[in-house]
Amino acid sequence: MESSHKDAETAAAAAAAADPRGASSSSGVVVQVREKKGPLRAAIPYMPFPVAVICLFLNTFVPGLGTFVSAFTVLCGARTDLPDRHVCCVFWLNIAAALIQILTAIVMVGWIMSIFWGMDMVILASYKEQGIPQQL
Repeated sequence: MESSHKDAETAAAAAAAADPRGASSSSGVVVQVREKKGPLRAAIPYMPFPVAVICLFLNTFVPGLGTFVSAFTVLCGARTDLPDRHVCCVFWLNIAAALIQILTAIVMVGWIMSIFWGMDMVILASYKEQGIPQQL
């Protein structure tokens, strides 16, 4: 393990020596990070902001209810991060997420998941409202 640390230091020193200005070789490089979403997370619809807030409120007090309501917004034309999937498939993914939240609410896991799900809905709605592209 110590040899790999020395190799990294040697490589960094060589990169610094190769650059006559003394700057690192990564200066000026733009790095773009994309979040990899699972199918359930990617199925959360981009709803109007007031609807997302209502779903968050519902999810806070009745776990899974806001997620269940959000599933129907997909049928009404709300976009998701799953453009290649059929609308019915995305609808059923949201129903599955709501059922998971309801069934696991007994041990508090579903309740916490439900609240975070509602927060994600509000965040996605604010992206939509601000005109930020869907794929972040």
